[in-house]
Amino acid sequence: MDKAKKTVVITGASSGIGHASVLRMVRAGWNVFATVRNPKDRDGLQNANLRGLTPVMMDVEDRHSISAAAEFVAAQLGPSGLNGLVNVAGIGIVQPLEYADARDLQKIFDVNVFGQLAAIQAFLPLIRKERGRIVNITSVGAHIAIPFGGLLNASKGAIGMMSDTLRLELHPFGIYVCAIEPGSIATPAVDKTLGNIERMIENLPQEAQAQYSGMLRNFARRGYTREKNGSPPEVVARAVHHALTAARPKIRYIVGKDARLLTTLPRILPDRILDSIRLRALGLPARFGALNAAGEKPLRRAA
Repeated sequence: MDKAKKTVVITGASSGIGHASVLRMVRAGWNVFATVRNPKDRDGLQNANLRGLTPVMMDVEDRHSISAAAEFVAAQLGPSGLNGLVNVAGIGIVQPLEYADARDLQKIFDVNVFGQLAAIQAFLPLIRKERGRIVNITSVGAHIAIPFGGLLNASKGAIGMMSDTLRLELHPFGIYVCAIEPGSIATPAVDKTLGNIERMIENLPQEAQAQYSGMLRNFARRGYTREKNGSPPEVVARAVHHALTAARPKIRYIVGKDARLLTTLPRILPDRILDSIRLRALGLPARFGALNAAGEKPLRRAA
């Protein structure tokens, strides 16, 4: 590690947005501590032999792991501090809220909210030393509800509000806090959340399968196509680079395919019109009461 260079910690560095951000900042001449959860990903980063890149084992669900990672980074920096922290690590879960599993609810908030805040708290003393910056990856989903995406959107909304609050609280200390809100981004996470919808359906109770399986398949098919045709993760990495290096970074970066549209529509359209647009776009019944309690279309009465 070249201590004359600026230094950033980037979480969730194994793939997608995190990995793209690591490569972007290394090529920009920064020292990068890239956090990953498993040894295979750590070894992959080490084998890349990129100057200035240091893999760090850290699981945002494990508070001891976060503390150990912060201690390791502090030891490597010596008397210096951090110029940036980029919180990328996150997961997505797709399921109807009526049957949302308590364990899934706990997990997605542990990773997307509580773990993010724990990482911020652990690394903030190092950020303070250099008046560094904090960049949080949230989502356009924090602004617009999507059927079956309630757990993900709620968690992103929560960390988005925490990010805005932190920006105000750290303002007097000269520490910038930026939020990046991606739209459709083609990453391996898409395959995990939408690419295997049948497994999610199989885990639902029989009654739920009857009620929601058709809608879930339509939603997953359209959503998967949209996401896989989304912007490359490098689009987000460019925003990360700007947030870390600009003399006056943006408070909010809205990036990626459909991002601007999805953040604008809720501000200009009446709720009922927007509801209809969302349902139709996702292949879901737009007519109120279109299905009976069993999830079937009621038979039309003969004239």
